[in-house]
Amino acid sequence: MSLYKRLHEVQTGSGSAHRDPVLDELRQQIHGHLIHELGPVLFDKRLTEDELRRRVQEALHDAMARERAPLSAADKAQLVQDVSDDILGYGPIDRYLKDPDVTEVMVNGPSLIYVERAGKLEAVDATFIDETHVRRIIDKIVGQVGRRIDESTPMVDARLPDGSRVNAVIHPLAIGGPFLTIRKFSTEPLQIEDLIEFGTLSRQTAQFLEACVSGRLNIVVSGGTGTGKTTTLNVLSGFIPDDERIVTIEDAKEMQLHQQHVLSMETRPPNIEGKGQITIRDLMRNSLRMRPDRIVVGECRAGEALDMLQAMNTGHDGSLTTIHSNSPRDTLARVETMTLMAGYDLPVRAIREQMASALDLIVHLTRLRDGTRRITHVTEVQGMEGDVITLQDIFLFDFGMGVDDHGRYKGELKATGIRPRFSEKLADYGIKLKPELFESAGFARRRAAPAR
Repeated sequence: MSLYKRLHEVQTGSGSAHRDPVLDELRQQIHGHLIHELGPVLFDKRLTEDELRRRVQEALHDAMARERAPLSAADKAQLVQDVSDDILGYGPIDRYLKDPDVTEVMVNGPSLIYVERAGKLEAVDATFIDETHVRRIIDKIVGQVGRRIDESTPMVDARLPDGSRVNAVIHPLAIGGPFLTIRKFSTEPLQIEDLIEFGTLSRQTAQFLEACVSGRLNIVVSGGTGTGKTTTLNVLSGFIPDDERIVTIEDAKEMQLHQQHVLSMETRPPNIEGKGQITIRDLMRNSLRMRPDRIVVGECRAGEALDMLQAMNTGHDGSLTTIHSNSPRDTLARVETMTLMAGYDLPVRAIREQMASALDLIVHLTRLRDGTRRITHVTEVQGMEGDVITLQDIFLFDFGMGVDDHGRYKGELKATGIRPRFSEKLADYGIKLKPELFESAGFARRRAAPAR
């Protein structure tokens, strides 16, 4: 059956397909034609984005003018938009990546796409044509940062040019996939005032954290998946003075520091022969030879925790990192476990002494049931008592204030009234913590003393 007759069936209702297969086929034909016709122009670095878009739009309209299929004006406009998004952007998900209200895009296969808005998941009506269409977009994304994905390497972490985090999984691991998850980052990096406005932390806490970063305390930002650890780490890094040399280490570059003296490094996966892999641990060891004033590790997941502790204990004060955990106490347990993953048979007490000596502060984030991301604990690592590392909460989120009529938590981060022991260390750097920072407003429901 000709394309013209099939299109007539779809438009008159005699076709039975749930999607419009003729428009899908036409889109693929025009897409392939433009790729063949424009060729190297699409990858010409000398062309600006506006010039490239103009060239693609001209070629696209010429191809549409030659097409004899009786398309309506709406169909033509949709076809032009779809093909343009495929060539210049990221296909059906391009509009959601440009939507400032969308914080995450999740592709659960060709016909099921979810986005996150205001901390809540919702399904959208956009779809890919088929699995090949999804693969084409994934290949485009990972190819931009020199990564690859195929049956021998069916999982990949990558990033978009704006720093947004990308994870992709394909066959044979993804059943019903491919799966694509993109955690968006704001084009304008968030500042501390933004976090205060969002209710992530209080102004009192912000002033305290600024003093801690300026005073070169070693800080761990902890929390579960999607709680805003990297965003908070990025904001805290903004407090580092401009005259310090900063080395950042990440799996895929996400941090956006404004200081001038920043050296960013990211890991490298093995090549097709399984060689050439560069890990976080490799970069950590190399960074110590780069004369850093600060070392910022995007996330500690394994044995690099030992290297991080050693760096903190050998003169690299003021280091920052993030760790997945459910509470400040769990953060220490995670660091202990990851240190053992380094492959050395170290006594547990020796590891805990290293942690107690190296770590000064734990900033813990939680994504609450109302979808908001809040700092719920700012906890000081005080030292060792026997075989236990003692912790003391300096700020706590007051859950006792309840929720409003819309289900949003009324609570906020409040001082516990306890002054941290490292106040003297900060004073040595000329940073004095004002007494009013630790004035407690009282909790709606008193909590028990923090567990040791």
